[in-house]
Amino acid sequence: MAAHRNTGNEPFCLADGTHLACQQDIASAQPALTRAMDTALLNKIMDLLWDAICVVDTEGRYVFVSAAYERIFGYKPDEVIGRRMIDLVHPDDREATLEVASAIMAGHPQSHFQNRYIRKDGSVVHIMWSARWSETEQMRIAVARDITALKRAESMTAALHAISEAAHTADNLPTLYEEIHRIVGALLPAGNFFVALYDPLHNEMTFPYFVDERDDTPPAQSMDAGSLTAQVIRSGQALLVTPGAPSDPSLPVIGTDALHWLGVPLCSQGITVGALVVQSYSDATRYTEADKELLQFVSTQVAAAIERKQAEARLHHIARHDPLTDLANRDLFHQQFESALENVSRFGGNLALLYIDLDKFKLVNDRYGHHTGDLLLCEVAQRIRSHLREGDVVGRMGGDEFVVLLCRLQSLADSISVAEKLRAAIHEPFQLGDHMLHASVSIGVATYPLHGRTSRELSRAADAAMYQVKEFGGNRVRIAGDTDKPVQDKAAPGLGR
Repeated sequence: MAAHRNTGNEPFCLADGTHLACQQDIASAQPALTRAMDTALLNKIMDLLWDAICVVDTEGRYVFVSAAYERIFGYKPDEVIGRRMIDLVHPDDREATLEVASAIMAGHPQSHFQNRYIRKDGSVVHIMWSARWSETEQMRIAVARDITALKRAESMTAALHAISEAAHTADNLPTLYEEIHRIVGALLPAGNFFVALYDPLHNEMTFPYFVDERDDTPPAQSMDAGSLTAQVIRSGQALLVTPGAPSDPSLPVIGTDALHWLGVPLCSQGITVGALVVQSYSDATRYTEADKELLQFVSTQVAAAIERKQAEARLHHIARHDPLTDLANRDLFHQQFESALENVSRFGGNLALLYIDLDKFKLVNDRYGHHTGDLLLCEVAQRIRSHLREGDVVGRMGGDEFVVLLCRLQSLADSISVAEKLRAAIHEPFQLGDHMLHASVSIGVATYPLHGRTSRELSRAADAAMYQVKEFGGNRVRIAGDTDKPVQDKAAPGLGR
């Protein structure tokens, strides 16, 4: 049966007795339905946004966050509603963030403010904010965009430029290591940081730069001893160790009970030359796979910078040292001599210059060959060096002539005592291959200020005293200006057996 005709103001009644809303009821309900649909659509749109929408009250507490908040910050919306926004900001950025928040609430919108937040997992996220204040609602509305990837790319590019610049401007390797530490520290937490270098000649690793809150610089370690650092160098692979992903327990870390450890190899031309390591002793500083990728990215540039500076240091060393004995050459010795004279002339004190010449050295070359002669010169250099104090200087002037500068002497007798010890040490036999050789030296001694105040005066005095010893047959010590016979009056023995 058909429904009766309706005027529009009555409910529709179907044959089965079912009543439908009238047109007037539908029309009056339309605005509410539209609003509900608009709200649902708006919420759906906000949830689809890649950026997060955040609303905080006058006290800075969250009253609303969109779904994207969890993707960016790691917290679900219901975990932050009611919490103070500033509590999640990186501690180093809180002061600046509060200043900007005050400016926004004073009616100055911000469109590109950047700061850092600590995510729920402890990692750092870089945020760019657009924010304004609603006076009517007494709320601050902001849109948060995650720019961590962008900031990371910028940091990596800046780091490469900085490392390259440091390789050119650093005066020496220690300065370069400090710069590398500073550059790495701008990329990731690097409070505990060290550089390990591989020495293939001795199969060990050394630690030319080591900064740690608990431990001092360790001595050189054998690669066979086993450690995480050695594993990185041997394998040429980066290694990340966290409480959730521990390493082989048989491999100790370099450091005391580090919880979080990250090491990457330093590679040059396909060869591992060392490792960069950062470590942490608490969960407050953690390392991630992203940190590993970042450190690996700069490690190649770091390796190149270290090798460049090492090459410069080698060239600088070669230019200032005797290539056979590795003692200071003439130029370096005189530079250090002048510096010592300037120091004693300004602050007082004594110093002594020793001229040392091997007796009858030509016979060694003639009898045993120049190779054996070179071995003898190297052994004599080592014996001289081993009998001097730290701060004393020894050099080779060429041929079989050595010079020693004794600094901070208490008396003239000290210089005689040292000279006699050197003479006696060199007089001990040398085992050079299949040959047992005996050598002796003639030593002339001049002291400041007794025998001169300039390098020229002291050099002439010591050289003259040394040649006077030669006239007595060698194997003696003579003080400059001494009219008596030399201190040691023994005849020089033969050179070899």
